[in-house]
Amino acid sequence: MNFSAELIAWYEQNKRELPWRNTTDAYIIWLSEIILQQTRVEQGLPYFYRFAERYPTVNDFAAASEDEVLRLWQGLGYYSRGRNMLKTAQLVKELHKGIFPTNYDQLIMLKGIGEYTAAAISSFSANEARAVVDGNVYRVLARYFGIDEPINSPNGKKIFQQIANDVLDVQRPALHNQAMMEFGALLCKPRNPACGICPVRTGCASFKSNATQLLPVKLKKVKVRKRFFNYMLIYDGGKLLMNKRGDNDIWANMYDLPLIETDELLEPVQVMALPEMQIFGKNVILLDNSGIVKHVLTHQHLFIRFMMLKDFPPKLHGNWFYADISSLGKLAMPKSIIIFIKNIFNF
Repeated sequence: MNFSAELIAWYEQNKRELPWRNTTDAYIIWLSEIILQQTRVEQGLPYFYRFAERYPTVNDFAAASEDEVLRLWQGLGYYSRGRNMLKTAQLVKELHKGIFPTNYDQLIMLKGIGEYTAAAISSFSANEARAVVDGNVYRVLARYFGIDEPINSPNGKKIFQQIANDVLDVQRPALHNQAMMEFGALLCKPRNPACGICPVRTGCASFKSNATQLLPVKLKKVKVRKRFFNYMLIYDGGKLLMNKRGDNDIWANMYDLPLIETDELLEPVQVMALPEMQIFGKNVILLDNSGIVKHVLTHQHLFIRFMMLKDFPPKLHGNWFYADISSLGKLAMPKSIIIFIKNIFNF
């Protein structure tokens, strides 16, 4: 048996039963692919069910509001994916009359769908002969063929895509792609791969040279940016002062609290003395403050403090507004914000 046939045989015996594997509906497959990007299956599965139930068709999704989509997405991270999904659904309704494309060339033109996702949807829904290359596939190919070219370099991406194309079973592309991805997820794992039971280890270059843990090679990540967020908690008669974020930064168009961002970590008394605090008025008083909460994003580390203020009289600026405590659960908020507010107001 050749490489692909071995993996397919392994897959048919060991695959997980996942809901999107029992359909050729391009819309459902698209939902699963976007939700599972940079997300473990165990974490993404409840979100998949939530979205599929709320929006059973792409037209239902297209009719949703951004606030509603972000609220359903809450806690999953990488919120631009949720916003792009809404734009994609609206484009499908507008350009394809509500029928989700199954053709790679049409899929690649949609917002938030790149080469990997287009290949996955087209192969799984229409059995189009497109090789899928995700993190799992990169790892399997790098180890099996002994390739030390960085997987995230421009040249590396070309090399791995070409090899993936070469080993693709063009008669069974959907099955082949599923097998490659599942093999990387369950057996050829990043750490402690199960080489002892690997069906293709006799042909694996890294197994022969004892270099499994050295591959794949990845270029160092970009420098992580540190940011210091001082959130102001102002509570007035059953209402909490909230802020709707703009669309040019993290958590675009989501809801948080009035924020003073500083260049370094300051003590609460130092924050209170900043000129920016004048926006709250001259009579503002610090009642209490939290410890520092660290929130890790891909290229940013946020150091967050919550400061409870008494404002005389309460004022509104920019995108600030007062929200009833009972309605806070309807607002799409970043995870660190909602955890803190829930602990205080128990909604």
